[in-house]
Amino acid sequence: MFSYTVLHKSGQCNARWGIFETPHGSFNTPAFMPVGTQGSVKAISPDRLSELGAEIVLSNTYHLYLRPGHEAVRSLGGLHRFMGFLGPILTDSGGFQIYSLGELRKISEEGVTFASHIDGTKHLITPEFAIAIQESLGADIIMSFDECTPYPSSFEDTKSSMELTLRWARRCREAKTREDQALFGIVQGGMYKELRGYSAESTVALDFPGHAIGGLSVGEAKGLMYEIAEYTLSLLPEDKPRYIMGVGTPEDLVNLSAAGADMFDCVMPTRNARNGTLFTSRGKVVMRNEKHKLDQVPIDDACGCYACRNFSRGYIRHLFMAGEMLAAMLGTLHNLSFYLELMKKIREAIKNDELLSFRQRFLNTYEGEM
Repeated sequence: MFSYTVLHKSGQCNARWGIFETPHGSFNTPAFMPVGTQGSVKAISPDRLSELGAEIVLSNTYHLYLRPGHEAVRSLGGLHRFMGFLGPILTDSGGFQIYSLGELRKISEEGVTFASHIDGTKHLITPEFAIAIQESLGADIIMSFDECTPYPSSFEDTKSSMELTLRWARRCREAKTREDQALFGIVQGGMYKELRGYSAESTVALDFPGHAIGGLSVGEAKGLMYEIAEYTLSLLPEDKPRYIMGVGTPEDLVNLSAAGADMFDCVMPTRNARNGTLFTSRGKVVMRNEKHKLDQVPIDDACGCYACRNFSRGYIRHLFMAGEMLAAMLGTLHNLSFYLELMKKIREAIKNDELLSFRQRFLNTYEGEM
């Protein structure tokens, strides 16, 4: 029902091109997963996502549990039918969202008690309940319930948090009942290699069909993030997919694919699109800037998406300044097209053993804000 096959290993670095088979189809890796937090990737329809080449999307357990409720999703046919995306879907466990609530949540051995950000009602999510919610939602890939360690954090606090995540992972594994869902374990350990090593070894020993690396891109310097990510990736099995959660920028996708990562997710392309910041082959373009008012060129002349084929920067800037919904729609379409095309180019470079030269060309061209 689930299988991961490495189709080609790079001769230059640790990158690999693979394919992960699920009950709702397969997806190529390295893969970027557009984020559909509440069962919808904002400002774009599921058919458009598929046209752009999105082979897998992500939804969020915490948000769907609160609204409309996991039992409502189940009664409406499960997440695939509910959101109209028939390909593979991954649900995260909600741990990061609960972590983000700060003082509105309390962590114990049992689980996490928190106040809803919607109406303030109190809830308790345990590892067992996190699995039950995700089984009701029906995604192909589900995640263990974990505690995301804040940054900075002391060695002792990080160790305690990591050990709690491991105990929760064992409980998640025992609670899982559905054979048509693949449960991934999550490696924590903050910025301490000793703890990352212990967490990786212990998580791998639980024999999950895939492994994720959590607790990155939470405020640490970029160089430290790469160092910890690359070290942790080196400890994970080569015959199973490796997922870096909540990462990242276009540079992150290129650099961490070279380090051996297989799956990524991030709200950056869709969130930035709604705010008027668009990605191009030469860097980010802030569409609200006055200099684009009379700009007749497309967002990116190297892009073939619908927005770039049909509209000028001047027009799209006008849409953002006027508050038109089409601005977010075209921006989202373009940004996701950019990300998904980048992943295709990464996979092609891996197949041809050219990833390092591709990375150098990309980073030489990709600049800062334009």
